[in-house]
Amino acid sequence: MSKEKKQKSSIWGGRFKTGPSNLMEQFNESISFDKTLYSEDIKGSKAHAQMLAHQNIITHEDFTAIQNGLNKIHEEIANGSFTFKVELEDIHMNIETRLAELIGEPARRLHTARSRNDQVATDIRLYLRNQIDQLDTTLKNLQKNLWKKAEENTQTLMPGYTHLQTAQPISFGFHLAAYIEMIGRDRQRFQDCRKRVNECPLGAAALAGTSFPIDRHLTAKLLGFKKTMPNALDAVSSRDFALEFLSVASICAVNLSRLAEEIVIWSTDRFNFIRLSDEFTTGSSIMPQKKNPDAAELIRAKPGRILGNFVSIATILKGLPLAYGKDLQEDKEPLFDTQKTLSISITIMSEMIKDMQINASAMRDALQRGHPTATDLADHLVRKLQKPFRDAHHISGNIVALADEKECALENLKLEDMQKIEPELDESVYNVLKIDAACNARSSFGGTAPDEVKVRLAEAAIRFNLHDEGD
Repeated sequence: MSKEKKQKSSIWGGRFKTGPSNLMEQFNESISFDKTLYSEDIKGSKAHAQMLAHQNIITHEDFTAIQNGLNKIHEEIANGSFTFKVELEDIHMNIETRLAELIGEPARRLHTARSRNDQVATDIRLYLRNQIDQLDTTLKNLQKNLWKKAEENTQTLMPGYTHLQTAQPISFGFHLAAYIEMIGRDRQRFQDCRKRVNECPLGAAALAGTSFPIDRHLTAKLLGFKKTMPNALDAVSSRDFALEFLSVASICAVNLSRLAEEIVIWSTDRFNFIRLSDEFTTGSSIMPQKKNPDAAELIRAKPGRILGNFVSIATILKGLPLAYGKDLQEDKEPLFDTQKTLSISITIMSEMIKDMQINASAMRDALQRGHPTATDLADHLVRKLQKPFRDAHHISGNIVALADEKECALENLKLEDMQKIEPELDESVYNVLKIDAACNARSSFGGTAPDEVKVRLAEAAIRFNLHDEGD
């Protein structure tokens, strides 16, 4: 492998007699991925230049030239005409070098009172702040689609499951409403994370601040940051805000995977509770009848990737001394990958829910298996016959065993057969064994009774601001 030495770098070459080898150049560069930050880098440079001019550290003429040059570079990168150079290492020096080509000497004044250390920390915070806002929008859209489907299905009854076995009757709307709450907590976690992302490190320079009379509070204000980071050493070296973002993203991805798993199960021919649209399913190369829920399966798998990114950055930060180390260059690819992976997962899940068709009759049929009103029978024995619950539970269990023996639903048992187990039972028992009655009876706060679900959905729409304008 070639060890050819290059000309010393114009960025930091004063200390060196020659430049890095080709191998080192390839190993060291980050432009292949940190070009993603070009818009944030330009935004930060504009604010820094404006502050330098305000503090009379650079002239107004230099500031104007810098602003015009940065606008031109933004346009070039956006339209694809900008040439990124590996030898310039990163997005910062690619932009600064091009700025010098465009405006000459004023470009060399832009880096006064800052370092690439505080520059990249600022870029990442600007990037994450924007991505959190976009993720909140996509999560809100998912909540809206869940809410609309839930509203339509407050009286569509299905088995509620524990251990994936029939437990009690619930409505499909009630089930979907659980995910509205879960996604709501994801949104809250992202917003809480955003508070710590929204702090400005710019002006911390390399690690110890600067001797120039800068105004860091002005820079923070220009960039829309809530506060200025009070310790320069912490400002350039901390990445716990990125780790927090990855942690929140991991929780969100896990929540999505739970819903994805249920979609996979519901869409099987064994359940047949839902039908997915052609847009989010695929076929088989050999079995013509197949309609596979590949979108849901991929969403189910994505937490492995996102959790891996969390572990990657946690490992990079573990034991890393202050302040900056080149190790921190490795923080960007996991961040970018997580944002992209999570964003598309949320969007696809939202569209799947929107297009999903409900098979209410299959859900109703499933309630004829597994004796979902057994608990209601036990509760009836407590209320009607004043039995202690543990005794009622035992009696109800014996009646369930009888229904299994006769291969029928509880409500189809003859009263005289049930009375052989509990003589005090009368015809009123059939009122609690009916599926609809059992669901309607659970009207406690947060329960599955349709009227209660409607109230909670209306409250959730307000709490999470799910109504479209004009609704």
